[in-house]
Amino acid sequence: MTKRVEEFIPQREGEARVYVCGPTIYNFAHVGNFRAYVFSDLLHRWLKHKGLKVMQVMNLTDVDDKTIRDSQKQGIPLKRFTERYEKAFFEDCDALGIERVERYPKATEHIQEMVALVKT
Repeated sequence: MTKRVEEFIPQREGEARVYVCGPTIYNFAHVGNFRAYVFSDLLHRWLKHKGLKVMQVMNLTDVDDKTIRDSQKQGIPLKRFTERYEKAFFEDCDALGIERVERYPKATEHIQEMVALVKT
């Protein structure tokens, strides 16, 4: 960061790839959370408006200390516990007019890759 306005030049001509840290789905998202998602939506729209092919990915953290703790407190399986908050998150995104990004990988879908990264 240079503290100056700079022209955006994509690494690959005509394409932009963006990663957004998404919610930990153990509770309902609040306005502070959605501030970041509204900004990422604005960026996504701007990049498309500039004619770029956009690949934006937002992770969903569906396993961590909080999701495990709260699912155990409620006595329900982790997957069922997080599905409720995932559904609510997307309903709230829709209510705010936030466009869907291209991919929403879940942490539980990539456990082996995360373990491999930690081991290296």
